[in-house]
Amino acid sequence: MRPVDLATRAGVSTQQIRNLEAAGVLPPADRTGSGYRVYRGAHLSALLCYQALARGHGAGSARSIMEALSTGQIDQALALLDASHHELHQQRQALTETSQALTRVAAAVEHHAGPDAPLSIGELADYLGIRTSALRVWEHAGLLAPARQTSRRHRVYDSEDVRDARIIHLLRQGRYRFDRIRPIITELRGSKSADALQAALTERRTSLTHRARAMLDGAALLQQHITEFIASDAPAPSEPVTGS
Repeated sequence: MRPVDLATRAGVSTQQIRNLEAAGVLPPADRTGSGYRVYRGAHLSALLCYQALARGHGAGSARSIMEALSTGQIDQALALLDASHHELHQQRQALTETSQALTRVAAAVEHHAGPDAPLSIGELADYLGIRTSALRVWEHAGLLAPARQTSRRHRVYDSEDVRDARIIHLLRQGRYRFDRIRPIITELRGSKSADALQAALTERRTSLTHRARAMLDGAALLQQHITEFIASDAPAPSEPVTGS
């Protein structure tokens, strides 16, 4: 099939076809006597496999997996696949730990556990087990807004600041970015509830589930591609596949 036929079948541009071939994601195309590229069933299979893998594992991992396959390194491709699955597992564990930690924090806040406020920046940092520089970074990012003593402009953290700092610390341990933490803290301050926290966790859990299912789709196409075009002893077809 021609480059435009392959691009149409996969829903991409012909330039992307050339880029993926140059990157080693697709096997080298055959050439006609006049130098035009000719793609076959193996190219379509590799392209669809790459697209499915990219949805679950990310474009970078998908590219590395397909590059390994293009050179016959099946073991290396499967090792990369395992590493990506392990990463997803670690993210699930982090989410579970964060959820459990937030539950404990919510219970502690409800029962007024924790140090008596107000606290200085050093006292709050010691309580959380972090550096004072982290609290300054969080303040600069708009996550904390402690009051200042009028005399020497020292930071003073009241009970709500302490609660927010505890939540921020736990979310950062769960690898949440500042842009995801900010609306959570904002809603907490406004509603005095943990609804935003639970919504964020639910959103993250749903995202991981979608990624896991995409990985399954990619694995199915990967197995088919390896069986038909990588590990098979059958010779490659002698005639180009007709584009539709």
